Formats: sequence, C-alpha cells, structure tokens
Amino acid sequence: MLSVLRKARLKDKEMRILMLGLDNAGKTTIVKKLMNEDVNTVSPTLGFIIQTIDYEGYRLNIWDVGGQKTLRSYWRNYFEKTDALIWVVDATDRLRIDDCRHELASLLVEERLMGASLLVFANKKDVGGCMTDEEIQKALRLDDIKTHKWVILGCSAITGLLLKEGLGWVVQDAKDRLFLY
Repeated sequence: MLSVLRKARLKDKEMRILMLGLDNAGKTTIVKKLMNEDVNTVSPTLGFIIQTIDYEGYRLNIWDVGGQKTLRSYWRNYFEKTDALIWVVDATDRLRIDDCRHELASLLVEERLMGASLLVFANKKDVGGCMTDEEIQKALRLDDIKTHKWVILGCSAITGLLLKEGLGWVVQDAKDRLFLY
C-alpha cells in the first residue's frame, strides 16, 4: 500500500530525502556543497533546513535536521513520506561511533521510514587518520540491516568527493522502487 501511495507522486518526479546524523557530522556542509554554496561558514543546525535540488529531472527536497542530542527526540517529526534517508557519519569521530550505531538502529525500526533507501555517507574522508568505510560498516553493523536497501560511500563535504554519486544512487534506488518510468 505504501509503495502505491508513493507511486502516485510519479507525475511530480519529486523525492523527499531526510538527512540525519550526529551533530558535527557534516550534514549542512554536504547540502551547501551540493547547492554550490560557500562551505567555509557553516553553523550548527538548530532545527532544520530544507533545500531543493534538481537532479536528473527529479526534484530532491532535502531535509537537513540538526543532530545535537537535545534535538534527536524531534527527528520523528520529519519521517512522513520519506523516500530516502541519508545517514551522515563523521569518519574521524571514533569516540561516538557507538552512539552513531545506536541512533541509526533506532531510526531503522520506525514504521514511517520502512522501505526508504539508506545512503550512509562516511564524511570527512579528506582528513588523515579517519575510519575506513569497512570500519564504519562493521561498527554500524550495516550487514545486519535487512529492512532497507543500503550503500556506504566515503565522501568529503569540503571537496565534494562522491557527493553527486551518492545522490545518483539515492535517485536510482528510489526510481526503481517508486516510479513507473
């Protein structure tokens, strides 16, 4: 039933993407880089920011929601009609990777997020000594996820490394599930 309702939006060629992750992971910087905006002046997001990106004929409405611990309980207010979840991980933050896994696991059991594509951006790959994609994949227990189609991509919000490729994967996966053409 959910996929039938989502396919009703096919004429709009519009997708709702929820971007979440712990604070300081680089969510807002990623969105700014995708929008070709200055990434040198980014402040913590205290609430949410919505940006619309036209990508391959689709309108991607990206909801960038703050990741501070005090804001996480409000994340559920943004789950409705989510086609894809982009989970941003700070690949340099080894101390909070367990918190990161716990928060992601709690999202993936949410009924309103069932069926959404899951892109894990392992951000800050331009910083020496960061965790590898394989380390993050293991720490987040991504191989245990059976409820969502997922992929992990190492990226850099500063340089733009693999950001467009990540969007490409999200769009293709959502197209395969949601649209008739």
